[in-house]
Order: sequence, then structure tokens, then C-alpha cells
Amino acid sequence: MRLQAAPHSGNVALKVQHVSIQSTRSSFNALSGNLKGSLILLVSAALFAVMTLLIKILGQHLHVTQILFIRQIVMALIVMPSIMQGFPGAMRTAQPHLQILRIALALTAMLMGFTAVIHMPLADVTALGFAKSFFITIFAVWILRETVGPRRWAALALGFAGVIIMLQPGTEGFSGYGLMAVASAAAAGLVMVLIRLMSRQDSPTTILSWQAIGVGIAVAIPAIYFWRWPTGTEWFLLAAMGVTSYLAQITNILAFKWGEASILASLDYMRLIYATILGYLVYETLPGTATWIGASVIVAASIYSIWREARKNQQLTRSPAGRGFTN
Repeated sequence: MRLQAAPHSGNVALKVQHVSIQSTRSSFNALSGNLKGSLILLVSAALFAVMTLLIKILGQHLHVTQILFIRQIVMALIVMPSIMQGFPGAMRTAQPHLQILRIALALTAMLMGFTAVIHMPLADVTALGFAKSFFITIFAVWILRETVGPRRWAALALGFAGVIIMLQPGTEGFSGYGLMAVASAAAAGLVMVLIRLMSRQDSPTTILSWQAIGVGIAVAIPAIYFWRWPTGTEWFLLAAMGVTSYLAQITNILAFKWGEASILASLDYMRLIYATILGYLVYETLPGTATWIGASVIVAASIYSIWREARKNQQLTRSPAGRGFTN
């Protein structure tokens, strides 16, 4: 005897799935803003950790400029509708010198940061990347004339002490790639301050357009020079890296849209936990004592700086844009 499916079984399954999605959405909307933001930020932190892992895997066979070039192409394709809506008007800027400087610094931050990721344990480079918040404070005082009290300066000094503990200068554990990770954090910190300065005259779309086009053009020539044709698996990983980079930044922004920045910024340090787990699962490596001590000092000093910003009603370090891995 031949069995036949009920004529409406497919429709019933779709209705059940729709009801389940609606129920999940309703449950999420019922949560408080801070809880919603926290849950989304945990996802964002995980995506950033996966992104760094993909960069590290790809960097074993592909040159860093090639990885960055393809990443820019993928991300540019995703945001192209937003760019094209205002093109070519979106490229008009009152401060082209700052736009070019920002592109150069962003390129420096990404090249050095990606190189450090490829050659260092994931947890180490992730922890050193958090030093960006200290550089943001320094550059904000220098360029934006923001006021920083003695407690913030003390937290800043403590944070850099944590960086030195991790770098271990003068010992066998010292690595030039660690310096590159710190230099990347410094360049990224200066980029964030420049964005704050440029946003006084240029729109976010203009800044985004110059970034997407400028970095892509700048990295194209070295990427072609060092080009090695990727395998099928590598093409998949490159596309996944680009999409993951975009999703990480979007979820990061959405998280801060829902929750209070002073609360969420501290949760962002879950990236270090994720990076440690991924490093162990993929490479069977765990951070050493110096990394644990230095990272703890860096995170503690960063969280204190964010808390002081909240008390002073400042936004730069704890803003969603200030939390990104790259710019």
C-alpha cells in the first residue's frame, strides 16, 4: 500500500515554524533593554573571536594583504547599497586631508593587527588589542581637548603596565608581533578620535564611503603582488571571514542600541574568553601566566576607564564604534 502525505502537512509545518519564531521574538522583546543588549553583545564578541580565528587560519598560506583585500571586497559588496544611495555626493568632504589620514591609519591598524593575529596566540593578541581604549583616552586629550582626571590617568598607567607584563621585554617571551599588536591598537585608537573629529562636518555615510573605497584601493596593489590563488576551501573561509566581520560590527552596534554603554562595554571583554577557548580547541594552546596577569590588569584598567567615562557622561571609549576590532 502506498502512503501519501497529508495535503496540508507542509502548510502546518510552516505555521508551526512561524508561531515558534513569533514566540521567540515576543520573548526577546519582553526583555529589558540592557539584557537584550547583553545577549546581542555576547553574540558579537563570539563573532569577533571567530573572525580572528579565520584570519589566523588563512594567514598560514595567504599573504595578509590578500586577506585584507578580499575582506574589504566582501564588506564593500554588503554595504554597497548604502554607499550607492548617496554616491557620488557621499564622497564630498570638507576635510579630505583627515579622510586620507584616517584611511592610512585604518590600513596600518588592520595590517599590523592581522599580522599579529596570524603569528600570535589568539588570547594574547586579543588582550593586547584592548589597549586601544588607553590610546583613545590619550588622543582624545591631545586632539579633542577632553578633560581626564588623575584617576583615569592612573588607570591608564596601570593598563600600560599590563601591556608590558604581557610583552615581557628583555626576555625570551618577547615578540615583535606583540609590538605590532600594540601599534595596531594605537592606530585604531587614533582612528576613533579622528572619526569623532570628522563627524562634526562629514556624515557617517561619507566617512564609510571613503573608508570602503580608500582602504580597498590602497591594499589592492600589494595584494596583487603577493597574490596566491586560494583553494576552494580558502575561498569559502575568505567569504566567511568577510561576512563574519560585517555581522560582528552590525551586532556590536545593535547591542549598544538596546543597552547602556557603560554596562555593555564591560561585557565586550568576553572576546578574551572566546579567543582562549578557540585557541585551545583549534591549536591546543592556553595562555601563559604572563598573559593571564597582564590581560587581567588591562581588562580591569579598561573597565575602570569606561566606568569613569560613564560618571563623567563621556562617550568616546564606551561607544559602539570604539569597541570594534578593526576600523
